[in-house]
Amino acid sequence: MRKIDKRIVVIAAFIFIVALAYGLMKFLAAQKEELRRRPLIEAMRYVKARPVKYGRIISPVSAPGRLASVADVDIVAEASGRIQQGEVSLKKGAQFSKGDVLFVIYPDEAMLALKASKSQFLNTLANLLPDIRIDFPQYEEGYLEFFSSISLDHPLPLFPEIDDDKLKIFLTSRNILSQYYTIRKDELQLSRRNTVAPFSGTFTGVNLEVGSYANTGGRVARAIRTDELELEVPVDRFDAEWIRIGDMVSVHSDRRGLTWTGTVIRKNQFVDPNTQSQGLFVLLKNHNSPMLLAGEYYRAEFPGHPIDGVMEVPRNIVFNTNEVFVIVDNRLEKRVANIIKVNEKTLIFNGLEEGELMVMQPLINVLEGTLVEQLGEGEAIQQQQKKPGGGQGRKDSGAGGDAAARSPGKTRKSN
Repeated sequence: MRKIDKRIVVIAAFIFIVALAYGLMKFLAAQKEELRRRPLIEAMRYVKARPVKYGRIISPVSAPGRLASVADVDIVAEASGRIQQGEVSLKKGAQFSKGDVLFVIYPDEAMLALKASKSQFLNTLANLLPDIRIDFPQYEEGYLEFFSSISLDHPLPLFPEIDDDKLKIFLTSRNILSQYYTIRKDELQLSRRNTVAPFSGTFTGVNLEVGSYANTGGRVARAIRTDELELEVPVDRFDAEWIRIGDMVSVHSDRRGLTWTGTVIRKNQFVDPNTQSQGLFVLLKNHNSPMLLAGEYYRAEFPGHPIDGVMEVPRNIVFNTNEVFVIVDNRLEKRVANIIKVNEKTLIFNGLEEGELMVMQPLINVLEGTLVEQLGEGEAIQQQQKKPGGGQGRKDSGAGGDAAARSPGKTRKSN
């Protein structure tokens, strides 16, 4: 029993000490003076804003394109034989003018064969003249004149017109018409042995050089036209509807700092399935220096077209593709804009209520409901100058592109 009583005393003492310590702690805590809480600090941002106001905007269309020749052709041999030098060098990159002889297919054998055929034709015609004098005296003078005008070194003259059926039967029975048209065909083939440039251009590739043997229809070279080029420009379907064939276009090179004037000559009647764009072709004359070169990229500036009931704003104030901030009771609210057209630095939209106060600068790390105050353009510049670091912002994917200047947060003093 004594051992049991001793344990009870120890437990009771422990409980008493714990209770005394807890009571003392509560007493001391009650004596401590309650600290004042500092009021919540809400930062205020200063932003540029402008009321939404719609009207008519003349929107030019600008798009890049690649320059190509209006003619890119294969030059083939129209007769068989050995290739001889023409008036220009048959080499890749060689230039030529319209009418120049590009190359010649060895013509000597064909010329001799043609002269032999003409001699045989003269012999046949000479044997016919006495019969024509007797049977068809009214046609004698014409056929004598035709016989006298035939030269071995020049093309055959036109055959006299045949109005008499008996004369036609007579000439056909002597095979005179067949010989005449066979010689005309040989003359045409001989003329094709001289390949003449149909336009001014340059060789982009040469398959057979001088001294090679060419078969009829064989590809000798490939050439492009250089005095006229066309710029193929893919344009959005909406913009292409406003551009008409015959419109004047300004074409410029950003790298070279040069400008040319062209004309829209045709439009694709289909849309590229990958880019959903419609191709426009601009004709450029290439007579003056500096020369345009096929394969280069240039930017085309098409004439503007009017769009009614829209407003134009900087592109960087739009985030999440089509969302913008407006100010309602000095708080930011999001709105969804209907994007009509996107330019290089601006965009054209509608879909917001006219008169709403729209934020006209990109914002960084802001949420809907943030307290803001509108600034004029001059005040915004002053706030940017006061900001440490010159107001250089960072890019933020949540609210647009480059950061605009804003003032330090406005706070209230604590009591």
